[in-house]
Amino acid sequence: MKKLFVILISVIVVFSACDKSDEDTTYNPSSDGIVGEWYSSGTNVAPLLASYYDSIYANFEANNTYLVEAFNDGAKTVFSGTYTQEKSGTGSIWNIVLNQTTPNSITSEGIFEITTVTDGYTMKYEVVQTEPSLGFAAPTASAGFGSTAAGAFATYNIQNYIKIAE
Repeated sequence: MKKLFVILISVIVVFSACDKSDEDTTYNPSSDGIVGEWYSSGTNVAPLLASYYDSIYANFEANNTYLVEAFNDGAKTVFSGTYTQEKSGTGSIWNIVLNQTTPNSITSEGIFEITTVTDGYTMKYEVVQTEPSLGFAAPTASAGFGSTAAGAFATYNIQNYIKIAE
């Protein structure tokens, strides 16, 4: 009976150690895209946003919802909504459409690209509000980064993020 108990405990420990949820947390940028937690601060904040925010935290869930917290001297602004992403067919650039619901309803469109670095991942991200329109064309993968408003913004609208390790 004692041997049976030890075997049973051993089997439970083995199966607990091989929990499927552990295997599912491995990030793969070529299939997961933007999914995960990202952080931007200092010179990584897009120059266009730097006068409003000193750091930005973004969490893109696998269920296509997102939460962005933008900070300025400790004050926080929260943006949330849903998103869709798809590979663009141009290099490793993805297209993204964000349908923000909080604090107001807007749609933004743009592009992003994930790069593998020694200790994780970085992301180049460029989007622009398209509904209601501000009169600026969204960046496109074929035109590359810096293509907001047909290049009028140059690199001022490019945000750089670092992926937060899981």
